[in-house]
Amino acid sequence: MDLSLHVSLAPSVCIVALLSFLQHREKRYSFEERFPHLQGRFGIVVPLDFLGSMSNRWSYGFAFGAVTPSVLLLFSESYTPFPVPPWAKPFVYLVGALEVGVAYLPFFVCLTTPHGILRGVLGLLYTVAWLTARLFDIVTCPKGDLLGDYQKVITQWPCILCLGFLVGRFLTMVVKDVRIHLKFQTKQQVEEEKLFQSNQYKYVQTLLGRPPEQAVEKSWFRRKVYDWDPYFKFPNRMIGTAVISFIGLYAMTLADYSLSGFIFRNLLAAIDSLEDLVKNSNNTENLFISLLPYISEFSHVAWHSWFATTMFTSLTSVTYLFHVLACYRKHMKRLWAGKKNFLPERYYKLSSAASVASITRYSGWQIAFTLWGYLIVHYVQFLIVLLFVYLVVLPIQKGGFLPWFSALATLLLTIFIVIALLVVQVVMVRIFFLQDKISPEDKDKPLALNNRRAFNSFNYLFFFYNVIMGLSTCILRLLNSFVVGTWLVPRIDRTIMQRGYEALDPGYCMWVGMIIADHHHSNPVLVCFCHLLLKHTVQRLGAVNTYATFDNAEFPAFSRVRTRWLLLYTLLRNPKLILLRKRHHNHNLHSDQDPLTIARVITTSSQLEKNQQIQQRDDDVPTTPRGSPLKHP
Repeated sequence: MDLSLHVSLAPSVCIVALLSFLQHREKRYSFEERFPHLQGRFGIVVPLDFLGSMSNRWSYGFAFGAVTPSVLLLFSESYTPFPVPPWAKPFVYLVGALEVGVAYLPFFVCLTTPHGILRGVLGLLYTVAWLTARLFDIVTCPKGDLLGDYQKVITQWPCILCLGFLVGRFLTMVVKDVRIHLKFQTKQQVEEEKLFQSNQYKYVQTLLGRPPEQAVEKSWFRRKVYDWDPYFKFPNRMIGTAVISFIGLYAMTLADYSLSGFIFRNLLAAIDSLEDLVKNSNNTENLFISLLPYISEFSHVAWHSWFATTMFTSLTSVTYLFHVLACYRKHMKRLWAGKKNFLPERYYKLSSAASVASITRYSGWQIAFTLWGYLIVHYVQFLIVLLFVYLVVLPIQKGGFLPWFSALATLLLTIFIVIALLVVQVVMVRIFFLQDKISPEDKDKPLALNNRRAFNSFNYLFFFYNVIMGLSTCILRLLNSFVVGTWLVPRIDRTIMQRGYEALDPGYCMWVGMIIADHHHSNPVLVCFCHLLLKHTVQRLGAVNTYATFDNAEFPAFSRVRTRWLLLYTLLRNPKLILLRKRHHNHNLHSDQDPLTIARVITTSSQLEKNQQIQQRDDDVPTTPRGSPLKHP
């Protein structure tokens, strides 16, 4: 692993320790009383909210993009400082992953922590240091063995772009915090703007509002390609995973292109040299020498086929990434609407631990599935193109179009007859062995048999033919499952197993658990309800405490009188509390009177006073001459 990664560990730990010192903990421990200045200090600094955070999404995405070069190095063993036994390799991978996580932790911590100008300044300095190190590496040694003089520029420009974006982002954060510090804008205003401009708030507004009378006319792109939703935003986890996957695909495509070109060029050069040796020698009876023309032809065909499928495989993988994002949005909106019929029945009540663990596994698994899926899909497409070249292109070049077309026509005629016989069975059943339509408006006949004897005879006659057809259909089914299964390896949102065996597909199980956990933690209706509940609770508490705050600020004496009145009222209602007061307890130490007697006297006096007030209230009521209370009409 590069030297800059090891060197960055020390400043990274210092930045995280400083931000952790400023972070206060809610829970205090007894041993902290010995250190008054450190009480509640060194709280946990969260690098990224993987569940419900929708702010700084693209900032986190570009931060993940800056991490991508080091993440790709984890797939190799170049960071291993010394050879280790096979059983210790998992620990080496763990240490390498932890090193990468600690080295790039300030990028995420400085975006998350709320510590004003300090987070922007520290993030800016750390990002500029990494950007300088990357540029210095490119300038000092730009050449490479595979891509030539500009190999470092070609491979490192996405990382440079991400670091440049982070520099601009941290500068913006510094300016915004300075404005808040100078009281041009308060934090409360910023939070309210974020809430009322959030997609979740607008989504709930659309649910509560009336549907439009006329449907909005959509463009061709929105109808055929992608229909965006202004009230839906992808979480930080999805954005960061997509960015790393795109950059990883770019690096994988470059490595594939350069390495395969290097191998095929050397292979063709070796074959050409062998052919020259054969021409200069008189030994032409060797079997290997007779196979050299076929080897040379296969090498040229394989080279062109591999390069033809490289770009197509890259486009397929990129399309898969966009499709996974679209499926995530579609599945989440279905869950918000209460529709779970697209999930297997056994996953309706997935365990909470499995769902939350799926969130932690998603990003790593999606990146690995994308990169490994690129290689697998590339090999499958390469085999398909090879078959196409040897079955179509080369026969036409060597024998002409008409002989090839005659052989193809014979094959197509056989396939057409087989399909026609299958269609004939369906047509005959529809015409002769089904009852008539119940209503003329029905599209199809009812599922009711007619002419049972003739149907049994028809079924017997086609029984032996269908046995032969079943064999070919079985082979076709196996080939289809193989091609589709390997083609859909990068697609985590869709299972490659049959119905009822989805549990054997760990990628799909992880996907289902993740969307269920996201549904429970980021449902817009629930989130907006909690926001409004907290907001009204704070307002109600503020309204209750406004009078007391005003008294404390303007009239300190009145606040003291009010406190004493509340104390007197409490003691009158609860006389036994007098015995628990410290002043009364100290007075009783030097007195011969019984405390319980004093409490009874106070209770009796308060009761007598209450009875006198009731009697006085009754005496004030006017009476009639007969002494009865006056009845109002």
